[in-house]
Amino acid sequence: MSKGLGTTVGRSSRRRILRLAGGGITMAALGAGLTGCEDELATGGEGSVPPPRSASPEDGKAPADGKTPEPLWTKSTSAQTYGDNDELVAVDGVVIASGDPLAAFDGATGEERWSLPDGAVPGAPLLLGDGTLYLESGKYDGSVAGYVPGSGKEVWRSRLGKEYRQPRPVAVDAEQVYVIAEILEADGSSHTNVIAALNSGTGKVAWKEQRDLGTQQNGIHAAVQGRYLVYTDFKNNLTVRDTATGKQVWTQKTTKTSYGPFVVHQDLVIVPQGQLLQAFALSDGSEKWSVRTEEFTSFREPSLLEDVLYIADSARTLWAVEPGTGKKIWQSTALKDASAQVPRQFVKVGGTLYGATDLDKQGGIHAFDAKNGGLRWTFNDKSGDYHSWLVATDGKRVYALHGKKLHALPA
Repeated sequence: MSKGLGTTVGRSSRRRILRLAGGGITMAALGAGLTGCEDELATGGEGSVPPPRSASPEDGKAPADGKTPEPLWTKSTSAQTYGDNDELVAVDGVVIASGDPLAAFDGATGEERWSLPDGAVPGAPLLLGDGTLYLESGKYDGSVAGYVPGSGKEVWRSRLGKEYRQPRPVAVDAEQVYVIAEILEADGSSHTNVIAALNSGTGKVAWKEQRDLGTQQNGIHAAVQGRYLVYTDFKNNLTVRDTATGKQVWTQKTTKTSYGPFVVHQDLVIVPQGQLLQAFALSDGSEKWSVRTEEFTSFREPSLLEDVLYIADSARTLWAVEPGTGKKIWQSTALKDASAQVPRQFVKVGGTLYGATDLDKQGGIHAFDAKNGGLRWTFNDKSGDYHSWLVATDGKRVYALHGKKLHALPA
């Protein structure tokens, strides 16, 4: 089985709660959900910022260092996002943001290519596998659907069964779509959940396994690597299952709940846990390496791009690390020097690393020199929107989503 893609699934992740609270939204209803939750977001400061934007780039080319580009185009969208990395994708010449209706825009021109009313639940992850976009149905009918990204044509649909509610895709590979769903009781309530695999060809259930009592279907971060399905949750569980049978290979408690996405590399799963970045063997859960940042500092979410792991910490240090060994390639304090926000999502095009930030002030889309972490420029639309910035790329352009505004930047 080939390497698969994973996602974050849940009604409200801790990052979402913190970001919404930071945007002035009353969170009293969430109450105890915030207990013990650290505010690990670097808030920046009033210091220097990268230079202001230049004029539009010549012939759509990326600008020189220090010159922030104007967007190639900007469109208003139906996006309804919650700050998870898989809510914006660029594929098959289009860029798609999670929302209702689900809409795809031409990557080159920004023109709408297709739109699907009730195509997806707002904030739903956009999972790509073997040329198909998989989504939890926005009709709340218990189905999972697959679409051709370039056209929006439906090519696949599956249901787990009437005894389950809200099956949510969490990961996908070339053969199966992995979902989490609530198990319904006779009175319509739910106290347990199931993890299952749906055949991506036939839609039939390949296997399903009830998870332990006390686990939650919310806050799941998942990925597939070969024969292993690996996921974390808000209960501090790091679990690996066999993709062929669904049987649990191993599980262990982490020292800190995974705050966001983790990465898989060859035979390793690499998880940020506060001050530590740890790598565990997928086969048995044994620790293979760890990296420690400064005291009272926490690692953010990692990204694995072209066999390099990029990650920032709350002290505004950017790291490049060898994923197989944990060896540091470089560290950069450019964010701290510029009093800039910390990115938690990265994409890379050529020699430039692009990072999207949670908070807007002193943030947005940072462009770094991928060789040393030097900060080249920062794009911000000056809207003041409280939503997290999201970033995606098709290798030709970089797409930045902020609230309902979608911008295309030259790469």
